Amino acid sequence: MNEPAQTPVLALSRIDMHYGYVRALDAIDFHVGPGEVVGLLGDNGAGKSTLLKVMSGAHRPTGGEVRVHGERVDFDSPSDATAAGIQMVYQDLALVDALDIATNLNIGREILRKGIFGLLGFVDHKAQRRRSEAELDRLGVRTAAMTRPVEMLSGGQRQVVALARSATRVTGDRNGVLLLDEPTAALGYEQTQQVQALIRRMADQGIAIVLVTHNLALATEVCDRLAVLNRGQKVADIPTAETDNDQIVGWITGARPSMFV
Repeated sequence: MNEPAQTPVLALSRIDMHYGYVRALDAIDFHVGPGEVVGLLGDNGAGKSTLLKVMSGAHRPTGGEVRVHGERVDFDSPSDATAAGIQMVYQDLALVDALDIATNLNIGREILRKGIFGLLGFVDHKAQRRRSEAELDRLGVRTAAMTRPVEMLSGGQRQVVALARSATRVTGDRNGVLLLDEPTAALGYEQTQQVQALIRRMADQGIAIVLVTHNLALATEVCDRLAVLNRGQKVADIPTAETDNDQIVGWITGARPSMFV
């Protein structure tokens, strides 16, 4: 498994998030390096979703700073995070069921036809299919035909399409970050294995990945490092190889003391 580089792709320092008198996040430090998969674990209400929203630009933190490739950034919206190379893959996947795979992969970056038809906004569907096939080949992804509507895909295939769509948007001169929110929550064993393999392939290509999951087996199998939140505080941050399920469950439930006390 890959070790994080000296300069993280995404680094959060002393992140606070307050809702009136409620402190959802308390001085959270977090980072993920290129090609690293970091599991973000915790019980319901631990602060995982809030921290993801800070990373994705959906929430502006009350305090602290966010850096991307070492440069401080201030996200006012998810579009700011997207422009910085951060992509969020939500549980609902945000796919358009009636459209085919290639069209879903190219939403927001359509290839227009040449000449007058392009000026009128006509899409070059053949070119989009060719680009989609090439991008999926680079990721080692095998799905159905590019012309198949998403509504005809299995749950695992839909998840793979959503992950691949985001992965193509964070690869480039400097790889970005994928934020994955419970990517296998509704999947069976074989489909989970398919998604797990894709996550590792994306990391092997240099993409930094933050994985929120309640599936400890998935987390310990695919993640290089695990960060555990409990009641808005980070209580553990440890290489996966240096811990076990009993310790992880202890941090999640609060039965085990924080590493940072």
